[in-house]
Amino acid sequence: MEDYGGKTTSISLLEESPASVGTGGRASTVQTLANIVVSIVGTGVLGLPFAFRIAGWLAGSIGVMVAGLASYYCMLLLVKCREKLASDEEEDGDSDTDFPNTKTYGDLGYESMGTTGRFIAESLIFIAQCGGSVAYLVFIGQNLQSVSKGHLTFSYYILLLVPIEIGLSWIRSLSSLAPFSIFADVCNVLAMGIVVKEDIQQALKGEFSFKDRKAITSNISGLPFAAGMAVFCFEGFGMTLALEGSMRDKTTFPKLLARAFAAITLLYVLFGFFGYMAYGDETKDIVTLNLPRNWWALAVQIGMCLGLIFTFPIMVHPINEIIEGRLKNNKWFQKADNNNDSYSTTRIGKFGKYVSRAILVIGLAMLASFVPAFSVFASFVGSTVCALISFVLPSIFHLKLLGSSLNFWQRALDWFILSCGVLFAAYGTYNTIVGV
Repeated sequence: MEDYGGKTTSISLLEESPASVGTGGRASTVQTLANIVVSIVGTGVLGLPFAFRIAGWLAGSIGVMVAGLASYYCMLLLVKCREKLASDEEEDGDSDTDFPNTKTYGDLGYESMGTTGRFIAESLIFIAQCGGSVAYLVFIGQNLQSVSKGHLTFSYYILLLVPIEIGLSWIRSLSSLAPFSIFADVCNVLAMGIVVKEDIQQALKGEFSFKDRKAITSNISGLPFAAGMAVFCFEGFGMTLALEGSMRDKTTFPKLLARAFAAITLLYVLFGFFGYMAYGDETKDIVTLNLPRNWWALAVQIGMCLGLIFTFPIMVHPINEIIEGRLKNNKWFQKADNNNDSYSTTRIGKFGKYVSRAILVIGLAMLASFVPAFSVFASFVGSTVCALISFVLPSIFHLKLLGSSLNFWQRALDWFILSCGVLFAAYGTYNTIVGV
């Protein structure tokens, strides 16, 4: 499943089907490039100008570039690990090269550290997906509050969305929601364009001085905060194996990924820079909240909210898959199945799914209503679970699976990234809890 609404399934590789992972290479270079961009670029980018305000335009730019480079390298580590396992399977003569046994992030965890590795990998992806879902709701709530001129708090808007999201989560065909996801992406692009336009207009009018914008702030926590936001924006690790496995010519994937990351990193740096230049110390945690109150800006905000409302069910779909998979293994559920006829069993199964999905939406909405700000929460998610998924686990997998064949400098680089990832996660957590 692809990412349609920002972070929709960029980290949802828990239950990839063979059709999406090892299809014998059906996707062209252009299709794969489009999927890479869609899998990475999302609503988190609208929080980058605020991150640049916290860190300074130079520190923020460095944080984004370092996060982009490290993310690219670690994605390649995942591909190398899968190639190593596929090579071992071919030597054993028990694997079809078109359908490698290692299809998901959890599979790599299992091959590296057994059942514990799979549990850790899938648990972190589950938590990250929940974090992304909460970020969606916070984003929608804050923008609706801005559109209504603050007549209600954003928490009320989130709670008002609960019945709608529960009903949408019961829709079986997620493909029917794809047009709304594309619509949300279009609104994202329009919002970015409006911010850049506002910056250019203010520059032409001479309404701000470049000297008033700080290159590096005195706040020592600014750089980690910006880096955490950048990691949240770059998070697309769950789709790495699926994207690489779907290509016709897999040998071109590293170069294609490098070009995509270079372009996306440049886009992030420029947008964060322009957004901060446009609004300076007045930059809000979601830059669309800074937009002028004209019909065009309001239309974009409303459009983004509508698009994300309809793509929220796609965001939580991987979470539902995990919960429903555990539900099927529950002893009570199995006993109920065995004690009823097939028709009753079907009804019990559907009822269980409907109830679990409703409870999930309610739980995520309640959690979102207590989140203080979008950017702070996004940086927290990026600094913790996303950092572990993006840097720590890929380094561990690479050392475990290819350690004996690596030279000293390759092992040293893996250990360096692993150590930095752990320290970054620890400091990012502390920094967010204490407050920026």
